[in-house]
Amino acid sequence: MKITLLLHNAYAIGGTIRTTLNLAAALADRHDVEIVSMLRHREVPRFAVDPRVRLVPLVDTRVGSDDMADPRFSEPAHDFPAAEKRYEQYSRLVDIRAAAHLRATDADVVIGTRPGINVYVARFAPHRALRIAQEHLRHDAHGKRLRAELARHYRTLDAVVTTTEADAAVYRARMPLPGVRIQAVPNIVPAPQVPPSDGTGKVIAAAGRLVPGKRFDLLIEAFSAVAAKHPDWRLRIHGGGAERAGLQQLIDGLGLGDRAELTGPRSPIEAEFAKAAVVASASDAESFGMTLVEAMRCGVPVVSTDCPLGPAEIITDGTDGLLVPRGDGMALAGALLTLVEDPERRGRMAAAALHSATRYDPGPIAARYQRLFEELRSTRRRRALRRVLGWARARGRRLARRILTAVRRPGNGAPAAHRGADPAVRGTTGASSAPTAPSVTNTPSL
Repeated sequence: MKITLLLHNAYAIGGTIRTTLNLAAALADRHDVEIVSMLRHREVPRFAVDPRVRLVPLVDTRVGSDDMADPRFSEPAHDFPAAEKRYEQYSRLVDIRAAAHLRATDADVVIGTRPGINVYVARFAPHRALRIAQEHLRHDAHGKRLRAELARHYRTLDAVVTTTEADAAVYRARMPLPGVRIQAVPNIVPAPQVPPSDGTGKVIAAAGRLVPGKRFDLLIEAFSAVAAKHPDWRLRIHGGGAERAGLQQLIDGLGLGDRAELTGPRSPIEAEFAKAAVVASASDAESFGMTLVEAMRCGVPVVSTDCPLGPAEIITDGTDGLLVPRGDGMALAGALLTLVEDPERRGRMAAAALHSATRYDPGPIAARYQRLFEELRSTRRRRALRRVLGWARARGRRLARRILTAVRRPGNGAPAAHRGADPAVRGTTGASSAPTAPSVTNTPSL
């Protein structure tokens, strides 16, 4: 079977790229797999690509490339949703190349990996192929306009795959898609190429984009309580982003300049996690929680806010990590101190984390996708019927609403008293007076 996965930019760094490459490698054990990258900005991908997986870039954005000189590169995209966060990076040239590739593909399964690309799949991938939308962002992370557009296109797909059961439940409740399978399959996080942490390094590590939603400010403030009692411990935050300058000011303002460090991006991150005794996350929301699993795979217990949606499905509170209320800096500091001050408990949690993380091995996750493909093929006719019935019901509801609106509209069936007196009974001028005619109520035509 041939499987095509579509990425925004396979040459960049990011969780979606990493997990897509992991999935491609796992599926390549049994299938012919290609990754189609909408964009290419460098010669060689930053992450290793399994040699069995073909990498097909569509538009080359490197300076001096022929694509950069194409006039369509400067035209705005028509097919990529304007409400999608990456819209400004798309062009008419990407639209055209993506549509041409999808229309010509001989793939048996086509999988998109972000909302705008999923719209490409819905519009242009052949209906003989299984067409699947992966959602690496939470449903609620999409704006209202984008959700409305996605609902219109997603209802033509075979499946929508989320990374957590909680997000799958949200999609089922808020974006009804008759005939479309909505299923959660977690990301693959393979065993790292480094030995597990021995737990002796007095380091609390964290990783992610330096953006407001990751709440590294809260983590730094919580660490200040740890540093006050245990000045030999260090906080190392790995990642880059727009908040770097503000976070550095916070570190300096709290007097943590020699104990808290913003290291910049690190890849692979496992080498850094293996040096730590605890990994922490203070996020307000996580669609999955890749860094948590990556830390656990390194034999490191994790402390995380119990934010929507992933951490509670990854961490067994008190066994392989600790969960604290979102936005609660005191609780976060308390959980960090618990592990810092109790090395025996930290060791037990580290062993449990290492064992628990095997759930994200490539084999079991690839097997779940294989079962999904088989079930989608075997249920195609049944799901098509549900889709048609769902469409008919939705159309019936819309028609009923229009009729009800027409009936209620002033002038369509309202009693005469609500429209003013009938002309036949108004006072008139002139010598003659006509007999009073009975009031007649108009009946709207249905």
